[in-house]
Amino acid sequence: MSRPQRLIELLAALQAHPRTTAEALAAELGVSTRTVLRDVRALVDAGIPVFTERGKYGGISLLPGDQVDLAKLTTGEADLLRAVGLDLDRARRIGGEATARSALRKLTPRRTPPPARDDLPLALADVIAIDDRPWFEDAAPLPDVAGLVRDVRRTRRLRIVYRRSGATTARDLVVDPYGLAQRGGRWYLVADHDGRPRMFALARLERWTVLDAARRLRPGADLAGTARELGEALESEGSFVVTARVDAARLDLARRILGARLSSAGEPGADGRVEVTVAYDRLAAVRQLLQFGEHIEVVAPREARELVRRLAADLARRHSG
Repeated sequence: MSRPQRLIELLAALQAHPRTTAEALAAELGVSTRTVLRDVRALVDAGIPVFTERGKYGGISLLPGDQVDLAKLTTGEADLLRAVGLDLDRARRIGGEATARSALRKLTPRRTPPPARDDLPLALADVIAIDDRPWFEDAAPLPDVAGLVRDVRRTRRLRIVYRRSGATTARDLVVDPYGLAQRGGRWYLVADHDGRPRMFALARLERWTVLDAARRLRPGADLAGTARELGEALESEGSFVVTARVDAARLDLARRILGARLSSAGEPGADGRVEVTVAYDRLAAVRQLLQFGEHIEVVAPREARELVRRLAADLARRHSG
């Protein structure tokens, strides 16, 4: 069960039980107590009147008199909240902001604000800002995400025109779509192609057509599981391991750029550098290390060191004029 779906189920459980405990909710939803408490905090931060009491006779409940009622939601509003939860930005991306706002208005009754006091703590929303967009990246133009969502929900095969990363031209592909996923600020179409799961970046999806044939997914596969499978496979790629020495002052930057590909070993040496290993799926990917310039030296294997030397020599020739 995804988190957006779980938030709706949590609200339904609180509506059905005037007072309950985190442990009882965890058992009902099939998650940990810690997860329930995080979800309760998300409801509170969204303005939904959930009340918690500590102690032997404490528990979790909806504030009496607020009359939060999921039955007030239309089918479309409930469906959207199960997809995006309480995140208005995600709802906006798929063309459902107005529907999401309408749903939240029904779930967050208006109350008279309490008198201002200097000693009251600020709301979490006032001291936490979350932006999942990647750093240093222009916002790539996206296709009609809302339209693609509508077409995927028809459970038909799609013919897409898609350009692979690094390719100059796009290809026609027939895919069996699971749905859309967002990761690292980027949107992807998750689909089977020739019976194998793939993620297609929407920034490189030029257009699509709905075919008059039902989608044929792998038995037992779903959107959440397939997206997780693809993500884990990408992160585990690393058959070509490079050893390098990086300036200690640049190690934090290297971690941000290289992510899980990088692991460091030991303390800085006398030259102020740290030995690290970087895992790639192929030799050509070592080009990524050139962006560290004079702050890195590739030590091994020999073919990686030779590639960097040739690339650096070519750059020197290009700039010698």
